[in-house]
Amino acid sequence: MSSDDDGYGNDSGRSNDAYSTLGGTRQTRTRLPDAQGGDGYGPRRPARNSRSLFTVLGVVVLLLAAIAFANMGGGDGDNGGDGARGSDGKKAGSAPTAATGTKPVTGTNDSIPSGFAHDEQGAQSAASNFAVALGSADMFNSASRQTIVRATHDPAIVEGLLSDLDKAYSPGFFKNVGLNDDGSTPSGLTFVSRTVPVGTKTVEHVGDTATVEVWCTGLVGMAGQGSTKPVTETWFTISEKLKWVGNDWKIESSSQKQGPTPVSGDNRASTADEIADAVKGYGGFTYAR
Repeated sequence: MSSDDDGYGNDSGRSNDAYSTLGGTRQTRTRLPDAQGGDGYGPRRPARNSRSLFTVLGVVVLLLAAIAFANMGGGDGDNGGDGARGSDGKKAGSAPTAATGTKPVTGTNDSIPSGFAHDEQGAQSAASNFAVALGSADMFNSASRQTIVRATHDPAIVEGLLSDLDKAYSPGFFKNVGLNDDGSTPSGLTFVSRTVPVGTKTVEHVGDTATVEVWCTGLVGMAGQGSTKPVTETWFTISEKLKWVGNDWKIESSSQKQGPTPVSGDNRASTADEIADAVKGYGGFTYAR
């Protein structure tokens, strides 16, 4: 199949920003509104030069077939407090992705949670966990990358995806993100690539298929004394088309877009060492819902 047919081309399911998200290859910028608009936010902040640190991968984790997503009803506003509505049209609570009381999965597939429920909640949980795994620093190591991809994707597409990823994670790309040619981290530094789901939304769920959007924030960069590529924050939404395969949910195809991105707060930026210590001291989540 050609790259246009199978969705592995550069523009598959992406926004115009060529910076990928999963696997730590994301890079976004946050701009404040212009002062002349009368919104009181003040002048627009200059673009950050760190964007140039992360080059276009071409084919990365989200290089599967593009997904046509159905818009959920109810408009963009909150309609006077009506609340969000699920795919069944019913009104959701104030925290639609809050814990429901259902026990979390107990199985694992190479350290990645597995055995998700064959329902809408199970699909959301799977999508969240897959986003965490595919956005981790382990994606930069060949052996662990294969483990992650095989554990999260439909076996029918795994081999082709792994082949494309091996080409994408090249010595040149590693160099651009501050790693050694083999993907290892330079001595004295800590490489950070972490995705944190903020919420999920089921776009469609019919029998053995589901499309789930996962709103995420993420960290990517190099922490430690002497780092020239500081850890930055990004916001993005991952859309995963899931298929029930082998008695569990697997990714059949996925795409991403930037945002929604909140206005940056006034928090003091931590030092490189503080970030490195935080990454080492606080483990990531392995189950979401």
